Amino acid sequence: MDASAIVGIRWVHVYEEDTKDGAVYRPDTGPVPLSRRPREALTLRADGSATVETGGPDDRSQGRPAQWSATPDGITVQTGGQRAQVLTITRATADSLIVR
Repeated sequence: MDASAIVGIRWVHVYEEDTKDGAVYRPDTGPVPLSRRPREALTLRADGSATVETGGPDDRSQGRPAQWSATPDGITVQTGGQRAQVLTITRATADSLIVR
């Protein structure tokens, strides 16, 4: 999987489109439906760093630093700290990511 096409874009979880294959993320510049619950987001940078955004205690987005790397299974994004999280991007196109 070529990560260069998805780097530098803020990808937003559009949970309404999730499938058995995984969670669907779309670029925040596209048509993302309004939602009452906070949307998770993901941004990868060329230097291997990333930001994973989740809803905070007051429902505002809070970004957490992360690192990403290419693996045989796709692209793995890992956060640290008490709320460590591992996301695997299994498919990437110009307009969507599938994340497990």
